[in-house]
Amino acid sequence: MDGKKIKFNNFKNVIKNIFNVIIWTIFILVILIGLLVVYYVVTSKVYASKGIEYKPPFSLYMIISPSMEPNIKVYDVVLNKKVNDVKDLKVGDVITFKSTSNISKGLTVTHRINQIISTDHGLNFITKGDNNSQADSGIITEKELYGKVILKIPQLGRVTSLLASKGGWFIVVLLPAFGIIIYDVLKLLKLFNLKDEVITLSSRKKDNELKKKMEEQRKHDLLIKLQKDDKNCKNINIAPMYLPKKNKKFIKK
Repeated sequence: MDGKKIKFNNFKNVIKNIFNVIIWTIFILVILIGLLVVYYVVTSKVYASKGIEYKPPFSLYMIISPSMEPNIKVYDVVLNKKVNDVKDLKVGDVITFKSTSNISKGLTVTHRINQIISTDHGLNFITKGDNNSQADSGIITEKELYGKVILKIPQLGRVTSLLASKGGWFIVVLLPAFGIIIYDVLKLLKLFNLKDEVITLSSRKKDNELKKKMEEQRKHDLLIKLQKDDKNCKNINIAPMYLPKKNKKFIKK
């Protein structure tokens, strides 16, 4: 039974540690995403007040269409790095840009470079989705370019969508927080119970020690009494008892 109990406690500790890692990972991700969003919003407003469109050094975009499948799927998140020199781009690179096509004009799109055209005003890019049969109708210039995709995070967009929903914050943030609070409360109750057990054991120990001392004192008092009684007995003079001797005259021969 002790072996099974030890195995169960070890399993419970492993599950608890995994749960804590998941909770803290989600919490840290939420904090980082929140800080990035705040930074992006504040910086965008600063640049907008100067009449300049802000293009951050790094940016995250969630894919909402299947145009790049199977390489980039819906709900994947792509990390873009700002392109300082468009001459570094080549055919086959995946870029994120403001679309100039009639169908998706003004929208943010992530497609692959299909062709590069050199003009007197710079380089122009023709893009195409991996899952599309035809190239995009719009031409992308350096002005519309947001960045080059350097990393894909599979299905991270589902977490973002969940956070954006009404019950998302409750499920992802508040519910785990309640779980941590409940766990801490249970741990405190366990400590209180352990404290009560320690107090009870200490009280029992004191009672046993007190009983032992009382028993020793009783034995000591009894011993002293016996010694006094023995001393008193020695001080009493007891007359010897004399038995009459047999009279030889009455003995028949």
